[in-house]
Amino acid sequence: MNDRDRERAPIRVLIADDQDMVRTGFRFFLDAQPDITVVAEACDGEEAVTLARRLRPDVCLLDIRMPKLDGLEATRMLAGPDVAAPMRVVVVTTFDLDEYVYGALNSGACGFLLKDSGPTLLAEAVRAAAVGDSLVSPSVTVRLLKHITAAQGRKHGQGRGKEAVATTPASSVPQDPLTERELDVVRLVALGHTNAEIAASLFVSLSTVKTHLTSIQLKLSARNRVEIAAWAWRTGHAEGPA
Repeated sequence: MNDRDRERAPIRVLIADDQDMVRTGFRFFLDAQPDITVVAEACDGEEAVTLARRLRPDVCLLDIRMPKLDGLEATRMLAGPDVAAPMRVVVVTTFDLDEYVYGALNSGACGFLLKDSGPTLLAEAVRAAAVGDSLVSPSVTVRLLKHITAAQGRKHGQGRGKEAVATTPASSVPQDPLTERELDVVRLVALGHTNAEIAASLFVSLSTVKTHLTSIQLKLSARNRVEIAAWAWRTGHAEGPA
């Protein structure tokens, strides 16, 4: 498969949820997208892990509360720090609980969505995960990152508490100074904006936003946009005009 064919290939998604109606709804919407196709469904965590390892989908959508194996453990098995070839997992849940958000991100998830976030944001999360980005529901993003910052401040060199998430760069000082425009992008990322929303807010193209994010990640030694956002909250760059 050449690069052009790879770009045209739809994003292959696995859906894992113990509710038939949820799986059916997700499949109906995602299969209707021209760039996404659902390749498998699982009704419990064990089946999700087995199918994911066999089919190697581009993105796994996992519920948290599932029989046999919950979504957090399934995420650890598919995307955790000890996995040789980690997969891209987005946790989709009804429960807006901090412990679930922290647990999902610590387990290796690259996205966290509430089921009532709507189909558009679901598709955005799949697309973001497929290209290595992270998307967390806007309704929990700001609270999550503020809490991460507070937790890190409390521990201040002590043992990791259950609230702390390993999602911040090692240093508060960038390898190279960020430009004013890059700081604008950082602030909007910290507020939970998607790439498309950032482009609209700053009146630039989507490709320009992606270029800025690549530069920012290099300067901050950040692995993804969650680490960028956490850096912004920790250093005071999450507030102020863009």
